[in-house]
Amino acid sequence: MNLKRMFRKNGTGNDATNGAVIHMNGITKAYNTGKIKVEALRGIDLTVEQGEFVAIVGPSGSGKSTLMNLIGCLDTPTGGEYLLRGEKVSGLGRDQLADIRNRRIGFVFQNFNLLPQITAFENVEMPLLFGGRSRKQRKERVTELMDRVGLADRMRHKPTELSGGEMQRVAIARALAMNPDIVLADEPTGNLDTSSGTDILSLFEELWKQGTTMLIITHDPVMAKRASRTVEIRDGLVN
Repeated sequence: MNLKRMFRKNGTGNDATNGAVIHMNGITKAYNTGKIKVEALRGIDLTVEQGEFVAIVGPSGSGKSTLMNLIGCLDTPTGGEYLLRGEKVSGLGRDQLADIRNRRIGFVFQNFNLLPQITAFENVEMPLLFGGRSRKQRKERVTELMDRVGLADRMRHKPTELSGGEMQRVAIARALAMNPDIVLADEPTGNLDTSSGTDILSLFEELWKQGTTMLIITHDPVMAKRASRTVEIRDGLVN
């Protein structure tokens, strides 16, 4: 399958999805826990256009994390259709989803998810290694990104030698490494102090203004207000 095609010949790419990075129609997700069936998502319709900065909000248990996992191709829906750049991904296999995660989605997590035994440079370099980039390409791209997030002088430091805000900046640089279709962030300021959190918000806004499509799961009303659009999830549905 050519994952770079914008629209499938069978007609899944139509006028409703033109320009959309994410298009979800009737997405459901159910979990079977013994005799009990839990419906985490009950029919999500969501479209995110190129260049949007979208905050997904909602109370605990509303389905936000489940939705993030589906958008990020970390899980598959029970029903419905999910198009990423016009390509139907809701029915792809594990290897194809892994390829999409590496090349087309940049992840930023609350706990940073950096490897502590390697340097900041090497953490940012990892997606490029998996993506088959040459040594020269990797060096140029990582250097560019570390400068972009304001850490050009900290590239050779390990995560344990960085502050929380600096670690999140490294995580953002890593998320941008493969020039993804979207950056997907899960509570990206949740483990930061107020000052560091404000700095990360400003960086997200800067990236958005430069054309990056941002999708953020958050409980933080300040972050939600700074997004260009807010989507509220409640009881597994868009409210």
